[in-house]
Amino acid sequence: MARTTGTKRVTMQDIARKTGYSINTVSHALRNKDDIARDTRDLIQKTAHEMGYMGNQIASSLRSGRTHTLAVILGNMSNPFYGIMADTIQDAAAARGYSLLIMCSRDQAEPERRMVEAAVARRADGILLFPTAQSLGTIERLRAIGVPLVLMSRTLGDGIADSVTADDDGGAFQATSHLIEHGRRRLAYLAQHRIVYGHDARLNGFMRACDAAGLPREDRRAYVYSDEAALHPDWHATLTDRLLRWQSEGVDGLFVFCDEQAWHVQAVIKQTPALRDWKPGIASFDNIQGTQYFPADLCSVDCGFAEMARQGLELLRARIHGDDRPPVNITCPVKLVCRGSC
Repeated sequence: MARTTGTKRVTMQDIARKTGYSINTVSHALRNKDDIARDTRDLIQKTAHEMGYMGNQIASSLRSGRTHTLAVILGNMSNPFYGIMADTIQDAAAARGYSLLIMCSRDQAEPERRMVEAAVARRADGILLFPTAQSLGTIERLRAIGVPLVLMSRTLGDGIADSVTADDDGGAFQATSHLIEHGRRRLAYLAQHRIVYGHDARLNGFMRACDAAGLPREDRRAYVYSDEAALHPDWHATLTDRLLRWQSEGVDGLFVFCDEQAWHVQAVIKQTPALRDWKPGIASFDNIQGTQYFPADLCSVDCGFAEMARQGLELLRARIHGDDRPPVNITCPVKLVCRGSC
């Protein structure tokens, strides 16, 4: 069937004339309304596609008060965790009839503020935010103007805002216990972001596993570095010095905050002649290798990307449609995947 020529847009009236149905029936069919028989919906949607129909989202949003658009504000996109989350959220959102505005704060407060303002200006129905430690002001502003919000992967504390996170404490316990079960007895925890909620929970899980195994306090190490340290030109040398110290102290197992940081550790060990004979067991968190190929195998806690995306979208959609319960904190189950780096 020929498409329309020139600049004239195909309208619902055109589809109604072509199919013989009323404009109201065409409108309901194009919106997948249940009051239209499936055969009729299929015919109208097929005809609309063949005619080159594209819905007028602006007009639809003016009628409904909703744009069917969600904003997703990610953290540091150099970490593949965020790319996987964006891809997973995209699939789940599309299945629920939403388009996405995807933005990146680089885990910094000022870019985050600008991203939130842009999302509000574009009339996003709601926001999935991977927060920074300075997000409280942003949350208060969104609450004041009635924009639904769900915090993803991190929370800033109970009762502040809806959140969906992985079981950081439980996952850290699993990863650390896994190292201990493979004979590691002098352990170290390495993480960035002292001020991000997930760090506290993962450090707690690390310590719980050490306690459960009866490891003495003197056989545990923890090194938490700031964003500023990680961005400093001397950071590689600083990390190398830390690993050399742990090697000299007999550390034989490392639990690292996330896969991205763990691969950095593996690279430093491989590239530093003085560390090449050191073979610590390494475990981390995220299970990036569950969705992407990396040449360096890593035991890692699967954080459940699909489940976090599903829970976040369902919670946000409920808020968009008027759910006014107190803030909900959802913790998704996790599972360690062993790839032999232990």
